[in-house]
Amino acid sequence: MAFRLQQALSPDEWQAVRLSLDVAARSVLVSLLPAIAIAWLLARRRFPGRTLLDALVHLPLVVPPVVIGWGLLMLFGVRGPIGAPLHDWFGIRLVFSTSGAALATAVMSFPLIVRAVRLGFEHVDPGLEAAARTLGAGPVDRFLTITLPLTAPAILAGAVTAFAAGLGEFGAVITFASNIPGETQTLPLAIYSATQTPGGEAAAARLAGISFSLAITLLLLAEWIARRMHLALGR
Repeated sequence: MAFRLQQALSPDEWQAVRLSLDVAARSVLVSLLPAIAIAWLLARRRFPGRTLLDALVHLPLVVPPVVIGWGLLMLFGVRGPIGAPLHDWFGIRLVFSTSGAALATAVMSFPLIVRAVRLGFEHVDPGLEAAARTLGAGPVDRFLTITLPLTAPAILAGAVTAFAAGLGEFGAVITFASNIPGETQTLPLAIYSATQTPGGEAAAARLAGISFSLAITLLLLAEWIARRMHLALGR
């Protein structure tokens, strides 16, 4: 299927598709563990500032993506408080790079993973953890052997949903990483470029069809994974 798709697209179009998949995958890998930790805190702990943390986590869902991209540019630009040390001390430049596109995508999709995993934690029966505690299991053992396996469907569904959302991220990526062919021009940016090019309607239509097909496939996959794992776990 991938070969047929490659044959149907120009090299630049195929490159945009591959780059989108790479950026979306890297964004999920970057954000998955922090999202699980934040989701656990929000679901299981009560502490001062919890409401503020919850609001900050979900901020990318309500703030325009361009604003998120601008904020990343201010923080991680080569003169920013985080970007400057990274560039000067380690030679790492995130702005206008594939890694920067992955970072912007990760920030935008982070709340989707947190919301899904948090719901998973909240639906774990506390009685199972209490029973494990009476049998001598410590907090780490209970988390790894009881809580985490029972939350696995939510984690996988959240990861797949975030991956699908990452394929469609536009505003934060173009603001922070720009629209550089072969470097940061993901599928949505390639569609945008095609619409701005005379005679690019056919290319835009092809890429839009691919984007739509990938999104539908991944959302159906997330639902299927969640259902299969719920059945496997007997829930």
